[in-house]
Amino acid sequence: MSHTSMTAAPDKAESSFFARLLKRQEMALFLCLVLVIAFFSFTAENFLSVRNMTNVFGQASLALTAGIGCAIVFISGEVDISIGALLATIALPLILIMNGTESLVLGIGGALLFGLIIGIVNGYLTAYAGINSLIVTLGMMFILRGGVYLYTGQRAIPDDAALDSFIALSDGRLFGVIPYSAIIAFGLLLIFAYMMQHRPFGRQIYAVGGNPEVARLAGYDVRRVKFTCFIISSLLATVAGIILAARVGSAQHTAGLNFEFQVVAATVLGGVSLAGGIGSLTGMALGVLILQFLSNGLRGLGLPTEWQLVITGIIIIAAVAFDEAKRRRAIGG
Repeated sequence: MSHTSMTAAPDKAESSFFARLLKRQEMALFLCLVLVIAFFSFTAENFLSVRNMTNVFGQASLALTAGIGCAIVFISGEVDISIGALLATIALPLILIMNGTESLVLGIGGALLFGLIIGIVNGYLTAYAGINSLIVTLGMMFILRGGVYLYTGQRAIPDDAALDSFIALSDGRLFGVIPYSAIIAFGLLLIFAYMMQHRPFGRQIYAVGGNPEVARLAGYDVRRVKFTCFIISSLLATVAGIILAARVGSAQHTAGLNFEFQVVAATVLGGVSLAGGIGSLTGMALGVLILQFLSNGLRGLGLPTEWQLVITGIIIIAAVAFDEAKRRRAIGG
């Protein structure tokens, strides 16, 4: 074999490796994230400052935490758009219990119990009663949001207990730099990403979302899997709501407005298919970071909030259109 052919083989293998790498959704998203950061580092003042990076990761922690549950529900073939209203609602038992007992543990316990109940209701109505998940969670969104407006009288309920441990959830920093909320979010991401890729229940979620009938014939309890996914989504949204309540220091009726659409946008941008069975939590996390850095950079450029919403909307439509085109190409191929 000639020297030329011997060198050509490794070159071809190397180019093939990079071609496969670039085809991966996560790599494309990572490159997109790098480009966004690079662009704003030159155009927006103080974009790469430690303080701004800390703020970005602190803000992203809310969407990242709730996005894990949202992505899992999407992969199972369903949707959950009640998470924004849940963020506002769980602050009520959290703040009220802490004000009455001065106990963070009891407050968080009450909030998680409330989130669990919402997840059970959403999961039961969808998985066992057979009602469309969009209708169920849309109705739940209105019920929760309306209930908060009625209970609070559209006035904030302050955190009178002012527990240092509670305030640390939003203001605390590891080594004075990394927000505790970001550590919680990325810790949860690692746990659930491992579950989705390496545990039987994760494989069941992909199977159920890909083809429920085939999953049923394979012996999977389709209804139980979907029911559990809604519980996971509500509990993770509850964790995000606890962090948000610590950040604003009160229970507010406006908390979490449009939050569900931010999370859905990041989830779809991250490659999680609306059709179910496709996507990864890593991709969702990259989608969250892209939108968060984009929003932060646009604010740094002084762009009005209205334009930020327009750009986010365009990104959602483009991501869904790309997902649909990819799905049709796969079917056609």
